[in-house]
Amino acid sequence: MNVSTLAVAVLLASAPTRIDTIQATDLQGKPVTIQTSGKITAVLIVSTNCPVSNDYNERMKALYRDYSGRGVSFVFLNANANEPAAEVARHAQAAGFTFPVFKDLNNAEADRFHAEFTPHVFIVGRDSQVIYRGAIDDSRSAARIGKNHLRDALDAAMAGKALPAAETKAFGCTIKRVGKSS
Repeated sequence: MNVSTLAVAVLLASAPTRIDTIQATDLQGKPVTIQTSGKITAVLIVSTNCPVSNDYNERMKALYRDYSGRGVSFVFLNANANEPAAEVARHAQAAGFTFPVFKDLNNAEADRFHAEFTPHVFIVGRDSQVIYRGAIDDSRSAARIGKNHLRDALDAAMAGKALPAAETKAFGCTIKRVGKSS
């Protein structure tokens, strides 16, 4: 096992398995608490500036359109310290998002989920257990998608079946975190 493989294994081993609530702020700065219990919740860590995240804007809109009416709750979080709420609001409007995007101040939720990239996706099951972490699909290019990881996981979770994969390799831009004081 090489050093990077070991680092990923340690990170995943320390990742939370239960998320009862998600704390964020709306784009006007008002605190928001999102409960996960009793529903399937898809948490997507997104960015305004990351070209990979932006390549997924249409796919994220389609996921929201296709699954929110079927009982899946979506939480779109922007955890980048260098992307202020006003910029996130402009980006959401320009991208035509029909869902709210919340700010993850001080990247607290991204840290708690051990999110690394934008986009990075997590599914919290009805029992508040994290049941999936990874990528939306397997290709930045929509024309080259071979596996729809998030759709497959959501379909299985909604049907009460075992997920095809509990974890896939996320990719994108790294989250621009706030500096931590010692």
